[in-house]
Amino acid sequence: MIFDRNETRDIIALLGAGSMGTAIARRIAAGKTILLGDISEQNLARVANDLRTSGYAVETMTVNALDKASVEAFAEKAASLGPVKYFIDTAGASPNQTSPEHILELDMVGTGYAVDAFGRVMAPGGAGLIISSQTGYMYPIPNETELEILKTPTEGLMDLPIIKDVAMQNSGLAYMIAKRVNHLQAQKAAATTWKARRARINTISPGVIVTPLAYDEFAAAGEGYQKMIDSSAAERTGTSDEIAEAGAFLLGEHAGFITGTDLLIDGGVIAAIRTGEYTLGG
Repeated sequence: MIFDRNETRDIIALLGAGSMGTAIARRIAAGKTILLGDISEQNLARVANDLRTSGYAVETMTVNALDKASVEAFAEKAASLGPVKYFIDTAGASPNQTSPEHILELDMVGTGYAVDAFGRVMAPGGAGLIISSQTGYMYPIPNETELEILKTPTEGLMDLPIIKDVAMQNSGLAYMIAKRVNHLQAQKAAATTWKARRARINTISPGVIVTPLAYDEFAAAGEGYQKMIDSSAAERTGTSDEIAEAGAFLLGEHAGFITGTDLLIDGGVIAAIRTGEYTLGG
């Protein structure tokens, strides 16, 4: 049976087949084609099957988000399928899963590769979204250092002093700094390469969102997360569907004047930290 006879469909490229990215794609994918990229063939097959049996058109590609050539091939594949109107990047690792170096290579450098690659293929009027984290607000980076980051090509980020001397100290610092760099990567792209394509790019910084992978963090640091939840204004965790609502807005026509910015969706955790209602590690 042919579900959709439209031969030309806009393309949604989703890098990372996790629950938040998939929820965003579902929210905007009717009548479009999703190109799903992930390093795990098993994960690709599972998520693609779930999307297809829900009525969505899906293509898949095995992608190593750590590898520049692999990410560039993913972008080229997306462009070969049709106009790339949406790009969503959720690839990353959490602090209790891996080393500082791996977090920085994946969450920071890998994200840079993706932003660079899709900055060459986005269709006019297209929009991109990087899933960052509330932790991007937890380690203040001096303005002069942020300006240095903005001026540094993706390939040179690992050589910056803040990365070598600070971020490499532990996985928590690596994650915080990588996520702040994500904000800066979107700002830079919005003003340069993505602007040249007449496309927009933004970031979302989720707080404590319950996903299958989040349980690794809860198992390793559950007491700290509980205190964070209890001190927040919402006094609860968030859901992938809530992130999807915000993501759909930023990717859609009603956000046409929004680019190069971050949307913090954390239930009030950062507000609690800034007002002294909650102390990190306390």
